Amino acid sequence: MPEYLTPGVYVEETSFRSKTIEGVSTSTCGMAGLTRYGPVAHTLTFTSAAGGDEVLPVPVAPPLLTSFADFERAFGGVEDLESGPGYLALSARAFFANGGRRLYVARVFPWFRSGTEVDVGRMDECFATRAVGAGSPPVAQWRARWPGRAGRAIKVDADFQRGKNVLVRSGDPVTVRLTGVRVGSLVELAPPGTKAPGKDVRPAAADLRVVVRDPADGELKLQGRNAPELPTDQWAFPIRLSVTATLGSRRIDVYNDLAVDERSARYICRVLDQVDPADEFSLVWLRVTGEPTPAELLEALLLPASSGFLTGGSDGDTNLRPDDFKGQEADPANASTAATGLEALAGIEDIAVVAMPDTVRWEDPAGSKSVVDHLIGHCERLRYRIAVVDPPKESSLSQVREFRALFDSKYGALYYPWVKILDPNTVPEPGTPTATVALPPSGFVAGIYARSDVERGVYKAPANEVVRGITEFEIKVNHDQQAVLNPEGINALRFFEGRSNRVWGARTMTSDPEWKYVNVRRLFIYLEHSIEKATQWAVFEPNNPRLWASVRQSIEDFLLVVWRSGALMGTRPEEAYFVRCDRTTMSQNDLDNGRLICLIGVAPTCPAEFVIFRVGQWTADAQRS
Repeated sequence: MPEYLTPGVYVEETSFRSKTIEGVSTSTCGMAGLTRYGPVAHTLTFTSAAGGDEVLPVPVAPPLLTSFADFERAFGGVEDLESGPGYLALSARAFFANGGRRLYVARVFPWFRSGTEVDVGRMDECFATRAVGAGSPPVAQWRARWPGRAGRAIKVDADFQRGKNVLVRSGDPVTVRLTGVRVGSLVELAPPGTKAPGKDVRPAAADLRVVVRDPADGELKLQGRNAPELPTDQWAFPIRLSVTATLGSRRIDVYNDLAVDERSARYICRVLDQVDPADEFSLVWLRVTGEPTPAELLEALLLPASSGFLTGGSDGDTNLRPDDFKGQEADPANASTAATGLEALAGIEDIAVVAMPDTVRWEDPAGSKSVVDHLIGHCERLRYRIAVVDPPKESSLSQVREFRALFDSKYGALYYPWVKILDPNTVPEPGTPTATVALPPSGFVAGIYARSDVERGVYKAPANEVVRGITEFEIKVNHDQQAVLNPEGINALRFFEGRSNRVWGARTMTSDPEWKYVNVRRLFIYLEHSIEKATQWAVFEPNNPRLWASVRQSIEDFLLVVWRSGALMGTRPEEAYFVRCDRTTMSQNDLDNGRLICLIGVAPTCPAEFVIFRVGQWTADAQRS
C-alpha cells in the first residue's frame, strides 16, 4: 500500500467500476496469393564498390488496403498472370464490391530454388533494371522495387527545372546571400544578367555547386568555392530534379523537387529508397553503384539513355509448390528477415477471415489438398480466424463431395459452385457475346462475411445474402442437389427467380455437430478473442476473491451487451450465459501455481436453417385451444 510518512493531505485516484471489455473486429480479411506486382519480403546481394558483398534485406509486412484502388496501386490490376487468371486480384475486387472494408494481402512469389531452399543468388534475376549513365559499370541503376515480369512495363523519366536566380545582393558594402534553397540543393552558376538557358540545355557539371551550411556562421554557402563569401560576380540558378515513373496507362507517379546530394532531405536515393521510401508503394528505387559527385549523378540521370522502360525481370519458378503459399516464419534472431505467405498474415492480430483463391491452381487432388491444408491449419493454429475454402475448378457435384470428404475442421467453410463475372480484360465488340471469366467464390463470400458483420453482427449467419457483381453461377444448384450437399457441409450458392443470386448455406467443414454452423464458430471466436484481449490487465494481480469478482463482473457486463444484441438464447441473462470464477473453479493447487480459472458458458443462437409451417384443415365450429 502507499506510504504516508509526511503529515499532509493526499488525493488519490481509484476506480469503483469493473474493467470494460471491448469487442474485437471480425470483418477484417487476409488473403495470400499471386499478384502481378507488389510488395514481397526478400533479400538482395550486391557486389559493393569495395569488392565485398552488400546484403540488402527487405522485410515487408502485408499492407492494409481499404479499397480496390489501394490494391491496384500496391499490387497491380486484374490482368492475367503467366500462370493464368489473376485470381487474387479479381477476388480482392469482389471482396470490396460485396461490402468488405479492410483487407491485408500477402503476396506469394515463387523464387527460384536450389533443391528445397530458395536460391538467394538468383533473386536478382527476378527484378527489372535500367542502367543510369554511359559508363561501365554505370553510375547508378534504376531497379524495380518488386520482382516480376511486370517490371518491364515500368517506364522511368528524369527531368530538371531551372529556377530564378537565388543570389541576392544588398546593403553597402554589398553583401550576397542565398534565398529559396536548402542544404543539399544544386545550383548552376552563370554570369550576372544571363538569361536562364533553355530547357534543352543540360546543366554543365563544371558550373554546378552544392548548397552547404558554413559551420562558422551558420549561413548557406556554395561548396567548391575557396572563400567563405558567396560569389558576387555570378548568378545561381537552382536545379530541381523530377522523376516520373509510369506503369501502364493508368498509373503515373511524379516525384518533384528531388536532390542529388545526400545532405538534402529530398535526396533522390532517400525518397526513392528500396526499404523505406517516401511513397510506400513506389514502383522503382535508385541504387548508386559507385561514389559519383552530385554533379556526376545529375549528369548521368539526365542522359537520354538513362530514361525509358526497365528490362529483364522474371516471374520466378514456374513450378508452384504448396509450400510457397505456406511461406516461412520470421527469424526471431534476425529482425530483418520477415515472414512470407500465410505466415506473414499470422502476425496481424486484426484478421478474422482468411482466403487463398490460388488454391484452385492445382489440378491434381494431392496438390490441392496440401495447399488447402496449409490454409485450414493456419486458422486452427491461430484460433481466432476462419478459412473460406474454394472447390477445385469445374467441379461436378460428385467431385466437390469427394473434395469436401478430405477435410474435417470447424475453422473452415466450403462454398460451391464457382461464379462468373464479366471479363474485365476483354473489350466487348458489337454483335459478339460478352466475355465472362469464372472465379472461385471465396472473395465474394469473404466480402459478404464483412457486410453481414457490419450490418447485423457476427452472430448472424452470413447466408441468404445477395452476391453482388456477378452474372451467374457456373452451375445452377437446385433444391434436390442441395439436399445432398448441405448435410455434408458444402454451402451452396444459388439463384432464385426474383431474389437474385444468394449464399444459401452456413455450415463449417466439421463432423462435430456442436460447431456445424459458421456463425456459431465465428461468435465464439469473437467472444474468446475479445475476452482474451481485454483481460490482460489481470495478469500478475493478487489472485484473491477481489480479483475473481472483478474478472467475473467484467465478463458478465460484456456478455449482457452481447445478449441484448440478440446473439444469445434466453429471455433472461441467466438463461443466456453464466460466469463462474471462485473457489468452485480453482483448487488450492491452482492457486499455488498462479492459475486463475474462470468458467464461461453461453447459449448461442443457431440459424433458422429449416423454416417449417405446418398447415392443416380447421373446421369453422372448432374451438381454439
